[in-house]
Amino acid sequence: MKVAFFDAKPYDKPSFEKYGKEANVEFVFYEAKLSIETAELAKGCDVVCVFVNDDVNAAVIDKLYSLGVKLIALRSAGYNNVDVKHAFGKIHVVHVPAYSPYAVAEHAVALLLTLVRHIHKAYIRTRDFNFSLSGLTGFDLHGKTVGVIGTGKIGRIFIDICRGFGMNILAYDRFPSQDSDIKYVGLDELQEKSDIISLHCPLMQDTYHLINKESIDKMKKGVIIVNTSRGALIDTEALLDGIKTRKIGGACLDVYEEEANIFFNDFSEHIIDDDTLARLISMPNVIVTSHQAFLTEEALNNTAETTINNILSYFEKDGLCDNELCYRCGNIERCKRDRKERCF
Repeated sequence: MKVAFFDAKPYDKPSFEKYGKEANVEFVFYEAKLSIETAELAKGCDVVCVFVNDDVNAAVIDKLYSLGVKLIALRSAGYNNVDVKHAFGKIHVVHVPAYSPYAVAEHAVALLLTLVRHIHKAYIRTRDFNFSLSGLTGFDLHGKTVGVIGTGKIGRIFIDICRGFGMNILAYDRFPSQDSDIKYVGLDELQEKSDIISLHCPLMQDTYHLINKESIDKMKKGVIIVNTSRGALIDTEALLDGIKTRKIGGACLDVYEEEANIFFNDFSEHIIDDDTLARLISMPNVIVTSHQAFLTEEALNNTAETTINNILSYFEKDGLCDNELCYRCGNIERCKRDRKERCF
């Protein structure tokens, strides 16, 4: 079978070529992102493989369907960039729910430690042989309260790491884990009591701008916000206002709501047109990384292996794939628990 692989990066190819060769799956790599303008590149392919900034809207889905594409294989856990509802009945959609939850959770902690201990500033200073400690005073994580929004695999690993630091844990999830000792509270209580808030939930209609002016007003003065999930969970303008008024003590961001045409690209020799992102990066108490939390050798290999297994599962006799995203019952992911056949 033949797969059109969009938004391909050099670090993607080795693992996908390796596992693809073993499974007799041919990948055609395109640097271009999937959009209505580039969808024609999938002509003659059975599958398209896409990432977080590919635009798989209704028009793109219709175009792919007309080209005979049978499967959209996400190489990510999130799927907010795919119109799953419109795809129902036309093209099946699969994703990678757990490429490496450790990679993302560990990156969130790395960002947090870097910010609160000013490691990024110290690194720049010592490169210039400036060994002054002035302005580098941080604070202990031990004894602080961290509020974790979203307790899926990544959120729970993040909680385990925070427990190792001796932190107090509060959690919020629309679907609390029933087999854990996690202390769940309401969202308002989490916002009011947390010294640090870390986001580990998907982007959906009811989580869009979950962090906004009203929620920031409820938070402790000096709260640190960490986001390694999806950029649009945070209203960026509200975040900036919170930082400028000193209500927010710092932000650790691996994602940004307008990242699609910026992240994963080198603009070091260019002027960035996005004034909001430029203001964020200019803040001394903000760290921005370019959606790299997933980027470990283990995660890349797991992503490739799972994606190819998803593809193979679809083309088997019964075509049942545990990682299919479906709109038949309206629950998308959650209907997988009792699935005994393809969604359509």
